[in-house]
Parts: sequence; C-alpha cells; structure tokens
Amino acid sequence: QVQLVESGGGLVQPGGSLRLSCAASGTIFNFYTMGWYRQAPGKPRELVAAITTRDTTNYADSVKGRFTISRDNAKNTVYLQMNSLKPEDTAVYYCNANWGRKDYWGQGTQVTVSS
Repeated sequence: QVQLVESGGGLVQPGGSLRLSCAASGTIFNFYTMGWYRQAPGKPRELVAAITTRDTTNYADSVKGRFTISRDNAKNTVYLQMNSLKPEDTAVYYCNANWGRKDYWGQGTQVTVSS
C-alpha cells in the first residue's frame, strides 16, 4: 500500500515562505515522477510543479521563479519550497506520485496566505 503524507502547510503573510514535504512509503520512490498540485475553493485541481526520476522539473507559469521542487530519494521525500507567497497561492496542496498507470495522492495540506 502506497502512502503519501504531506506536511508543512500553514498560515503565512504575503511575501513569506513555506516548505512543504511529502514522505512516501510502501513503494520504490525512485521510479515515480513526483508532483505537487493545488486546489483552491471552487476551482479545479492544478499542477504546481513536478520532478521526474531524472530530476527534470516543470512548473506552472504562476509559480515560476518563486517555487522550487526537489526530491531526496534516500529519504523517499519530495519538497516544495515556496517563496514570495501571494494570497492567490492559498489552496490545499496535494502530493502526487505517478509511474505509468500507478497514481497516488496524499491527503493534502492547507496553505493560507493572508495578512
């Protein structure tokens, strides 16, 4: 059974930073492309950032230059460093692991950017 557990969400002021973590268990982490998605109220879930098994990354245009995704295969963990946060970044952030037809999701962590 694959489990993804996110942590690091919270309340932060505009311009602040947060680092999200997603710890994976029950699978061979190295085989999976890892991604962070987010969903704001009334909006569809959207891709924020992803990192492949070869450390190739891609980002949503809205977060380029502000967010950085990384992975530590020794710790089975993927991170999302979020800087210069804006109120429009407020959402539930979900971790995703994908390997072909295998697709897993974490339970989500709330990020709220507000003064």
